[in-house]
Amino acid sequence: MYEHIKEQDEKIYDALMGEEGREAEGLELIPSENYVSRAVREANGSILTNKYSEGYPGKRYYGGQQFTDVVESLAIERAKELFGAKFANVQPLGGANANIAMYFALLEPGDTVLGMDLSHGGHLTHGHPVTYITKIFNFVRYKMKDVETGEIDYDDMMRVAREQKPKIILAGFSAYPRELDYAKFVSIARDVGALAVMDIAHIAGLIAGGAARNPFDYGFDIMTTTTHKTLRGPRGGMILVRESEDIAKKIDKTVFPGLQGGPHMNNIAAKAVAFGEALHPSFKTYAAQIIKNAKSMERVFKDAGVRLVAGGTDNHLLLADVWQSLGVSGQEAETVLDSVGITLNKNMIADDPRKPMDPSGIRFGTPAITTRGLREAECARVAELMIAALHGRGDEAKLTAIKSEIQALCNKFPIPETFI
Repeated sequence: MYEHIKEQDEKIYDALMGEEGREAEGLELIPSENYVSRAVREANGSILTNKYSEGYPGKRYYGGQQFTDVVESLAIERAKELFGAKFANVQPLGGANANIAMYFALLEPGDTVLGMDLSHGGHLTHGHPVTYITKIFNFVRYKMKDVETGEIDYDDMMRVAREQKPKIILAGFSAYPRELDYAKFVSIARDVGALAVMDIAHIAGLIAGGAARNPFDYGFDIMTTTTHKTLRGPRGGMILVRESEDIAKKIDKTVFPGLQGGPHMNNIAAKAVAFGEALHPSFKTYAAQIIKNAKSMERVFKDAGVRLVAGGTDNHLLLADVWQSLGVSGQEAETVLDSVGITLNKNMIADDPRKPMDPSGIRFGTPAITTRGLREAECARVAELMIAALHGRGDEAKLTAIKSEIQALCNKFPIPETFI
């Protein structure tokens, strides 16, 4: 593997082999990460990296597009089938790009968007002040009504919507472990004449696999997403439109030529391969197992008295308040767990009294370990080892023993090369 890189660039080769070893020998619990199949990796590194394909299938600015058109058309058709969309744009380079393109397609400068507060589970691109998009559009936020259950304050959302008159009401999250009430979102959007948009980046695979509800079934107009995470594809973005051809045309024009140049056709080929995998019946089993595994970890943390934001999970991720429960900061917890071969990320909790780079919480999830084949019993054991490591921080003998058990688990469940 990587024989040509080894001959040409030893430093890059060493880094790649280091990452191969890190992924193989440790457990990936970052909920926004996953392992892709060998087929997806081959497509992403394919000959299509050479080709410029500005435009869309059948409407390109350069010649020589007979094969790129096949690839992008397959990606579009498979995406539409997976999510029940009438239109799909598979060219966005990432989830942030998809959200930004959606804003520019549907809004004028100064228009208002109502989205989830970052500290209550939202995403930077949903209107956090550090992002440049907030210099162009006006973002207002909603929060959880009850942090212990995860219930969204829909009454206050309605009040803010009627007061602020947003053009878009944006659902979706990056650190929220419950299912949203899609019908209420649509009802509020219709009440104020707004479009209902869902950022499904984290749960796209759960929706595609039938393990989570599809917002389009409740009347959402648009969904934006990444193509990695639970969908188990290459790193990239996508915009789906339920039925409006007018909206779809605006989005296409905004993605190209409005914001991006030539699409990365190698990446679109990898998306098409991943979407094909997600259409296979085995993907439904995989999506359901992700949630079963997360619930298994939830039970262990609850039994150990660790506070879980929103009281638990309905999806692929959990958010634990380790500062209040264990007296360890999110940063220290991330470092300790990394030392035993468990990778996750520090994360702020709702109304966190600590700073973003050293918050109170940790965020972890089950997409990647489910890909490896771990089931409920193994995930429960991983949760027990996580808690033991945090209790035993500073005890090198204890941490060494935990690391050995994690490595044995990795050896038992190697990263698969194929999924279908």
